[in-house]
Amino acid sequence: MFKIIKRDERTSARIGELFTKNGIIETPVFMPVGTIGTIKSLSPYEIYDEGFKIMLSNTYHLFLRPGIDVIKKFGSLRNFTKYKGAILTDSGGFQIFSLAKLAKINGDGVSFMSHIDGETHFFTPERVIEIQETLDSDIMMQLDVFSGHDASRETAERDLNTTINWAKRSISAKKSDNLLFLISQGNFFEDLRKKSAEIMSELDADGYAVGGLAVGESKETMFRMLNISVSNLPKNKPRYLMGVGTPADIINAVSMGVDMFDCVMPTRNARNGFIFTSDGTVNIKNSSYKTRTLPVDPKCNCFCCKNFSAAYVRHAFMTKEIFSQRLLTIHNLHFYQNFLSLIRQSILDGNFHDFLQNYYKNY
Repeated sequence: MFKIIKRDERTSARIGELFTKNGIIETPVFMPVGTIGTIKSLSPYEIYDEGFKIMLSNTYHLFLRPGIDVIKKFGSLRNFTKYKGAILTDSGGFQIFSLAKLAKINGDGVSFMSHIDGETHFFTPERVIEIQETLDSDIMMQLDVFSGHDASRETAERDLNTTINWAKRSISAKKSDNLLFLISQGNFFEDLRKKSAEIMSELDADGYAVGGLAVGESKETMFRMLNISVSNLPKNKPRYLMGVGTPADIINAVSMGVDMFDCVMPTRNARNGFIFTSDGTVNIKNSSYKTRTLPVDPKCNCFCCKNFSAAYVRHAFMTKEIFSQRLLTIHNLHFYQNFLSLIRQSILDGNFHDFLQNYYKNY
């Protein structure tokens, strides 16, 4: 299911292959976020052709719209969307607690009110697995309990124990050959992070995610907690850092041994005019781009940069043309795909540490 191809000698970075029923995924990998099965302004074919062999969708949102009965008519989310790659579905735990008011947790599951129409629903760990098996997700995520960064130790420990219990129930509920990843939590308490990783490891899942980070804490705290989690998770299983996605965060996490990433940042930032380039992040609204004849990033060979000037892209963006959001989304996703490709190649060539140092120096 997961094969490590090469380990870096100076860090914990590694190259791997993750085997899913809809393709082999080279790791480290970045998964674009298609929350409801779509990535705004792009087609599923374009995402796959850009090199993204796996994308992320969300169980909570798909459950509400279009609804599981609709997906069932198509046989799978993959058939519904026409995306040719593998699909990982988040369980929706984070969305339940961040979007839905009046969420109530008990030992059996969580009741929540839809943010769309106010209707009340009830999710159990078993129900979430059942939904994801209907979606036919290549990788399913367990239902977990997310604790905010300001949670008390008592709350964090209670939520961790619930998450561990739900992990065991998720494993028991699984009936398909789809992969199941468990989520290591523990809030920002070092002993709870360690406890969670150790107990989850004993459950021998197909892979492991680290959740509950990048929610307002400092970078130092985030990476300290990440290191505790990763160092206590199995070395022969894929490790997935949920919802963390700046280039700097990705390359740091890769050096710690993380294999998988997702984040809305490249696509959401694109729609707001923020662009990732080889020299750093820039804003297309900057007046310096008004007459610039060069592309957004002269070192980039994406569709946007090969065909259009920065001045034209800025003009389209400032006049609120949808085409500008499409161009910038294409560019940012191409940047991320190329960035991960360079990381993988540096590990393969044995010079990841130098690549890491050059990144800090130049980006």
